Amino acid sequence: MSTDLPPSPAERPAPADRRGAPSSKPSETGSGALAPVEKMSARSRALLLVLCGAIFLEGIDIAMLAVAIPTIRAELGLSTGTAAWVVSGYVLGYAGFTLLGGRAADLLGRRRMFLSWLVVFIGFSALGGLATEGWMLIVSRFVTGVASAFMTPASMSIITTSYPEGRQRNRALLIFAGTAAGGFSIGLVIGGLLTQLGWRWVFFAPVLLGGMILLAAVRLIPAGTPPVRQGGFDLPGAMTAAGAMLLLTYGIVRLEHGLAQWHMTIAVLATGLLLAALFVRIEQRSPSPLVRLGILRQASVARADLGALLLLGAFMGFQFMVTLYLQEMRGWSSLETSLTFLVTGIDVLLAPTVTPPLVERYGNARVILSGFLLATVAYALFLWFGLGSGYLMMLPTLLLTGVAFALAYGPLTIAATDGVVAGEQGLAGGLLHTATQFGAAVGIAAVTAVHGLAGGGLDAFRVALVVPLVMALAGLVLWATGLRQRTSGPEVGQPG
Repeated sequence: MSTDLPPSPAERPAPADRRGAPSSKPSETGSGALAPVEKMSARSRALLLVLCGAIFLEGIDIAMLAVAIPTIRAELGLSTGTAAWVVSGYVLGYAGFTLLGGRAADLLGRRRMFLSWLVVFIGFSALGGLATEGWMLIVSRFVTGVASAFMTPASMSIITTSYPEGRQRNRALLIFAGTAAGGFSIGLVIGGLLTQLGWRWVFFAPVLLGGMILLAAVRLIPAGTPPVRQGGFDLPGAMTAAGAMLLLTYGIVRLEHGLAQWHMTIAVLATGLLLAALFVRIEQRSPSPLVRLGILRQASVARADLGALLLLGAFMGFQFMVTLYLQEMRGWSSLETSLTFLVTGIDVLLAPTVTPPLVERYGNARVILSGFLLATVAYALFLWFGLGSGYLMMLPTLLLTGVAFALAYGPLTIAATDGVVAGEQGLAGGLLHTATQFGAAVGIAAVTAVHGLAGGGLDAFRVALVVPLVMALAGLVLWATGLRQRTSGPEVGQPG
């Protein structure tokens, strides 16, 4: 298929380092330095619209279910444990296979992975809408999560290899990230509205949207080149990686139950860590490793992934506890609660308009740092709220949360892929989205566990909301330290 996408410098062969691995030295334009920018063609903009549509689909899918789950539980007569697994099943599938999904995009072809797993996503979303038993919903959500684990890194790596490194790629990634965050915020409202019509529409709406995206994607995503890297597939590495991620994520989700069955939780986490250690050993010896471990020694990649874990963990933990606070302590309906979070969707407006010029002028690190600073202030403000606090008192916190996400998430996406060669862009995307899903699991599990241990009432909610505040503070320290290291090193004068 022909395409008038601008040629990407990332597709050129990269020089090898002494160990034979591709060089991953960041470029100046990728780090936010000012450089000439080539205007996107109409086809380039259409391609970006399709890829943003896919990440928007993922965002609204997660958010809509979060709002609808109480209604689903009541109508199908699900137990508390089954209802929890309907939500956790998606997280398990996503976090367990994202690393494998990212590398599969590099090895097997990005277009192929994106289109095939989008079809799976659509099919199992439809199954969820037709479900009559709890196990059908759990299977639907688990496989949908697996589909997202392959689809999202593929879509992100299509961006990073289709647009020239520098301003054009940065702007595309910022729009992509802002759409993901906006999809979640808007999905909360759409989920509330669709639940009023019937909870099955929460599953059928993604089928309709996904179908339209699929039709456009078949036409617009370029056929590209053959798989970037030839050679054998690291099956032992793939199996141990998936097993480790599944067990670690499952162990984290089990923390929601506090001290109940703590022996099982420790056993699951310990087994997951053993598999992770085995995975590292396999990768060190494999001639064609699933993950080139050297990529984790690249400071910008490691810091961006950890920052994304903390950002998403804080945000998801905060959103989860505030939802419970509004519905259980204040008696608000699911629709009223979802409308409350609508203002956080300001990130979908700010990410493509305000964040790009800030990144170009100040660099990724400073913009990310400002995002964590605003998030810290936002979560601290909410600790003072009581049962009589009205919406206007909540508005500053919710608004700051949206602005903070717009400032931090997009630049984190750039930092996680900046300077990574074309043959490892899928891997870099897989690492980033693995970190975000682990962060979401950690954030929700931690606030739930703390809330349970603190007893009940308003004080328990306040204690639990300290968790997002601590995670935001940790992100603030992480990026303040990183910024100080950059400005004191040999790259003085380069934007972060």
